[in-house]
Amino acid sequence: MYSISSYDFELPREFIAQLPVDKRHDSKLLVLDKNTSDITHHSFYELEDMLTSDDLLVFNDTKVIPARLLGKKPTGGKAEVFLLEEKSVGDELLWEALVKPGLKIGTIVNFTDTFSAEVVDVLDEGKRLVRFNLEGDFSEAIDSCGQIPLPPYIEYDEQKEDFYKKKYQTVFAKKQGAVAAPTAGLHFSDELLVKLEKKGVSIAFLTLYVGIGTFRPIKCDNYLEHKMHSERYELPQQTIDKINEVKSNKGRVIAVGTTSTRVLEGVYAAKQSLVAGQGSTDVFIYPGFDFKVIDGIITNFHLPKSSLLLMISALVGRDNVFSAYEEAKKNEYRFFSFGDAMMII
Repeated sequence: MYSISSYDFELPREFIAQLPVDKRHDSKLLVLDKNTSDITHHSFYELEDMLTSDDLLVFNDTKVIPARLLGKKPTGGKAEVFLLEEKSVGDELLWEALVKPGLKIGTIVNFTDTFSAEVVDVLDEGKRLVRFNLEGDFSEAIDSCGQIPLPPYIEYDEQKEDFYKKKYQTVFAKKQGAVAAPTAGLHFSDELLVKLEKKGVSIAFLTLYVGIGTFRPIKCDNYLEHKMHSERYELPQQTIDKINEVKSNKGRVIAVGTTSTRVLEGVYAAKQSLVAGQGSTDVFIYPGFDFKVIDGIITNFHLPKSSLLLMISALVGRDNVFSAYEEAKKNEYRFFSFGDAMMII
């Protein structure tokens, strides 16, 4: 009953988008009606026609950092430090990171003459705690020598690094700290946001600092045994007020992405109401979950056997999701992070 194999599907490599469309809002949009199971096809730019002034879009305003740092050990061998989460204490600049190869405590990785990291602790799941030493600002340092952490299914081209830094980032990105983009938000251009606001569609923001766990498939046969990763969030009172206002007017709360959904439904599940503040969520949303906040979602097409695919199936049913995915393949939709979009309403 809880077999992850029932959420597997074949996807030829040509369906996996390696680059985004030129204009963000020119991606395709598949719309799935939750009540009738009807599927229609659109351009994402037509989203304005499907929303009303009673609707609220909730965006994740996190900003992707260039988290992949390539350096050298004192011996001259290559090493990689992949930033996961800041753990700084006092004046010490500490980060939880993945380090390749798995270096022992005391090992130093040099990125430039004035920027280095030292392994200070070995953590679980192969992670390391590293302390950075540098002259100047840390954000500027990683921006100058770090790479955007693209998903593993995208073939990285070093010559396109500046392109990735612009395109693998939403136009409203603000809160720095994510190591993966909230990809549903990549379809929104400044032009489309202006059109939506002119129509009276409400917009609100929250923050989920997306972690590397979002890429990891579920490996246990019984997905109930899966240990969900935890991610930090910030939920402003202003966003909660807008949600309550829309609900009182019988409008729809539409989450832009699984990350926004995770914050809203995770906070509600933990506290039995929406409570403003900061915290962490490890909510696991799978079929049978009782959604309390959102009425719809805008999302991308997700990986087989992923927690994100389970979340979407929880909202609209596995069979509906798989029918929509087959329809998308027939109509040559592009899948995953740089791919096309789907709206369940």
